[in-house]
Amino acid sequence: MNLYGEYGTDGFAVIVVVGGGTMGGGIAVRFALAGTPVRIVEHSPELAEACESRVRESLARAASRLGRGDEITDLDLLLSVDTAHPEPSNVELVIEALPEDLGLKQSILSTIDTHYFADRTGEDRDLIIGSNTSSLPISEIATSLQHPERFCGMHFFNPVPASSLVEVVVGEQTSDATVAKATSYGELLGLTPIVVKDSPGFASSRLGVALGLEAIRMVESGVASAGDIDSAMILGYKHPIGPLKLTDLVGVDVRLAIAEHLANELGPRFEPPELMRNMVAEQKLGKKTGEGFYVW
Repeated sequence: MNLYGEYGTDGFAVIVVVGGGTMGGGIAVRFALAGTPVRIVEHSPELAEACESRVRESLARAASRLGRGDEITDLDLLLSVDTAHPEPSNVELVIEALPEDLGLKQSILSTIDTHYFADRTGEDRDLIIGSNTSSLPISEIATSLQHPERFCGMHFFNPVPASSLVEVVVGEQTSDATVAKATSYGELLGLTPIVVKDSPGFASSRLGVALGLEAIRMVESGVASAGDIDSAMILGYKHPIGPLKLTDLVGVDVRLAIAEHLANELGPRFEPPELMRNMVAEQKLGKKTGEGFYVW
């Protein structure tokens, strides 16, 4: 693992990603490809070791796809994985990319907030903190923070290295300066940022889950096969991927959790179909388990 301190004297702003799963690893790869030093923080040596191998493979694939395979040695030097947070002095952005669990996010973000703002006031730090949540309320997550004005949602999309969008979600206490900075980081990554008010499901998850749930209901009632429903949206509406294959990529369990949250907040139109619950119970979660609406 690389020592992160070696980058501080070069004047680079270090990016920290907390959680090295599919999304956290993808976010880190995207920053490395943009030439920015990035550290992934995992909570155990075992997770850190597994994460490092997986993320470096992802970085190599992304560099090759972009015709930058000859840069991989230099790009590798921009990325590190550890169990410890770096010193706060050169860190300008921390992105939490943990599972969609409100209590977990509040607990870890409180620790992050304390570490990076220790012995300082919010006003004399440039640092902002973002959460990669796809549906949890930013204002509620922020109740655990000393500096909620420096916190916003930064919802990235899977696969992050090949995506085009980041959703910047504005909480009740998020400052205009924080929104501007989060937006500028999205642009640094070559993404198009959209700014969305904190509301259930934001813009992307709310619309995407609504389409996905209706597609699942159609499979459940025998309207058409998963492949034909996806083809209808790809060929008829020019979607780059069908809603059922997308559900497999995101994870049926992840989309179930989002749907349950939206049903609680917005009513029964987001109630998950029984087929979806059965698939999760049977561990047919999509690509990550080898079977969902498709066999992978």
